[in-house]
Amino acid sequence: MAKDKLKVAFYWAASCGGCEIAVLDINEKILDVIQIADIVFWPVAMDIKYKDVEAMPDKYVDVCFFNGGIRNPEQEHLAKILRQKSKILVAYGACAHLGGVPGLANMANKKEVFEKAYFSTFSTINAEKITPQPSVHVKEGELDIPEFYDSVRTLDQVVDVDYYVPGCPPAVERTLFAVEAIAKGELPPKGSVLAPLKSVCDECPRKKENKKITKIYRTYEKVPEPERCLLEQGIICMGPATRGGCGARCLNADMPCTGCGGPCPNSPEQGAAMISALASILGLEEEKEKYSEEDVEKLMSQIKDPIGTFYMYALAASILRRKVIK
Repeated sequence: MAKDKLKVAFYWAASCGGCEIAVLDINEKILDVIQIADIVFWPVAMDIKYKDVEAMPDKYVDVCFFNGGIRNPEQEHLAKILRQKSKILVAYGACAHLGGVPGLANMANKKEVFEKAYFSTFSTINAEKITPQPSVHVKEGELDIPEFYDSVRTLDQVVDVDYYVPGCPPAVERTLFAVEAIAKGELPPKGSVLAPLKSVCDECPRKKENKKITKIYRTYEKVPEPERCLLEQGIICMGPATRGGCGARCLNADMPCTGCGGPCPNSPEQGAAMISALASILGLEEEKEKYSEEDVEKLMSQIKDPIGTFYMYALAASILRRKVIK
C-alpha cells in the first residue's frame, strides 16, 4: 500500500444499502479515486473482520464514510470504533445524517414494531408468537444477535461527526465533492454539510408564479404540468425546506422533492419550515378572515401522513426526535 495514498473506510449501519451503490455510481471516476486512496475497510465488498478494525492504530484511517442510523449495539460499537480509528468521520447519506426513513419507526417502540412485523401483517403466520431474541441456543452453541433498540439515532447522536454528505442516496456530485475536498485538503470548517447553501427550489427550473392553492393532491391523484411549480399545482414538494446539491433530479422527472437533502442552512427544523411554507402557499396568511377554523382543519386534513410527509428523513434529527410512549 502506497504511503501517500489516503486510507478510506466505509460502513453500513441501519440503512437500505443504497449508499453503498451511490459510491459505485461515480462510475469511471472510481479509477481516479483508487489512484489517491486505498480502501482498508468495507464489509459489503471486502472480507475484513471487526477484529481487524479494532486492531488498527488510532487515527489509522484518514476518512470513514459511515452510512446508516444507529439501531442496535453492533452499529453503536462500530460507530465508536470507527470514530476512534478515523481522522475524519463523515455521516454519509440521509440515514446517518438525519435518521432517514428508518427513523420514522421512532413513532413506535420496539414492542409495537415487533407486533407489526411478526404478528399482525396479513402475510405473517406466527401462531407461536416467535420474535428475534438477543441470545438463542442452537445445536452448534449459543447464537447472539444485536438487540433491537427502541429508537433510531443519527450518527452524531452517538459519536462526534466531522462532516455530512446529504441525500438518499447522495448525488454523484456530492460524493465526488467530498472525496476531492478531502484529497486536496480543502474541507470547510468542521461540522459543515458538504452541499451548496441554496435550496432545492433554487435549483428547480420550474416556473413559480406565487399562486395560491385550495386543494392538496397526492402524487397519484394528478398528472402535473411539466413546467409549473409542483407546489403551486397542489402537490406537496419539500423543495422550499430542503438543502440543494442534487440538481433537482426528482423534480426533473415530475416527482416532488421528499426532503432527503435535509434542512436548509439556518433552518434546522425541516418539518416546521415546510409547514410554514405550505401555510403561505395555501393563502392562509393574507386572507385569514375568509377561513374559519373548520375550513383550515378541512384543508389540512388533506395531508394524509404529516409525519411521513414533513419528516420522511429527518424525524430522528428533529426537535420532535420521537413519539413519547408511556
